[in-house]
Amino acid sequence: MSNIGKKPVKITEGIIVSQEADKVIVSGPKGTLETKIPSGIQVTIKDGEIVFKKETENHELEKFLGLSRALIANMVHGVALEFEKKLELSGVGYRARVEGEELVLNVGYVNPMKIKAPRGVKFSVDENVITVSGIDKQLVGDVANKIRQVRPPEPYKGKGIKYVGEYIRRKAGKAAKAVGAATK
Repeated sequence: MSNIGKKPVKITEGIIVSQEADKVIVSGPKGTLETKIPSGIQVTIKDGEIVFKKETENHELEKFLGLSRALIANMVHGVALEFEKKLELSGVGYRARVEGEELVLNVGYVNPMKIKAPRGVKFSVDENVITVSGIDKQLVGDVANKIRQVRPPEPYKGKGIKYVGEYIRRKAGKAAKAVGAATK
């Protein structure tokens, strides 16, 4: 059985959790999120905790038990504190700026790339670091990945957009390969 699914989710102060048929709605100071619970998973809200159980002893439900618990735990965290992903620009002349609801990226293409922020996501730029923040963890991750895909980091010089703290495995160029072949 899923060990994650066994752990209850603690409801912190200021968070309101309600249940309607097969949906769980979480409201907090940052906003409101809702998710659909798969059939066969029972959600109980009591004593400041959310508890998850399988309705039957079907082994196929185990994966959904842990998934449901993780999704609702992320919702509770998101409406209380927000999630954020940071991306770093590296390259000569690579710049980013925020214009209203859009992120404008100058990353070596002829025209600047514009990415519109979906509802619930905010952009901020500080020097060469782009911060994507919002209450929905999945949406924040998807938008950050979309930004990274505009110019992924390349392995020779390391230019591009990468996550802060991401390690880019570097390759040797043609000149280094030629020197290595001449010494053999």
